[in-house]
Amino acid sequence: MSRSLRRGALAATATVFSLATLAACGAGNNAQTLQVKPDSAATSIGDITLQNVNLVTQPKAEAGGPAVVTGTLFNNGRSKQTLDAVKLPGTNTTVKLSAAKGSGPVSVPALGSVQLGGAGNASAVIENGSEAAMNGNAQQVVFTFSKTGDVGLRALVVPSQSYFKGVGPSALPTPSESASDSASPSESSSDEPSGSPSGDASGKPSESSSGNPSGSATASASTFG
Repeated sequence: MSRSLRRGALAATATVFSLATLAACGAGNNAQTLQVKPDSAATSIGDITLQNVNLVTQPKAEAGGPAVVTGTLFNNGRSKQTLDAVKLPGTNTTVKLSAAKGSGPVSVPALGSVQLGGAGNASAVIENGSEAAMNGNAQQVVFTFSKTGDVGLRALVVPSQSYFKGVGPSALPTPSESASDSASPSESSSDEPSGSPSGDASGKPSESSSGNPSGSATASASTFG
């Protein structure tokens, strides 16, 4: 085989190998193209690692109601820790922590993890969610642990949509505003029936029936008199 043919065969083999490698990256359940997810905050201090931390607000920007802090808390130490507080520096809001079960503290087991947000998981609820931050901003969040202390990071503020729909606030705004809006049409509809028929029955018909005949009768009497 000539040298030119050998070079061509090697080049073809390299091309086929590179294409096979690219195909492998884009196929299968663990394909890299399937691992694309929104950016989420993460940090690690001491035995504590925080991942996928976000501040999730109501689905609609104009809606009031609570928001939640979501994320996964990892404890890489050999003794459990409790999450004593979650704070949002620069705001006047408070975050209420609740364990997944019972009324005790949120405990992160040794060499284990705890999920914040979502059905059946521990929760960190911000009562006045609209006052915490605006969607698209990065809000400073500080987690206080019993042994590690404060672990802070900046978390993205996102609405409870798409990827974050299942971990968003479980409580939606009360329908007080919508109820008051629906009451105003009923008031206007009740005014119209009670006003216009009474005016037509006692106003114009009575004037035309009692006014014109009496006027014509008087005129005829004076003419013949």
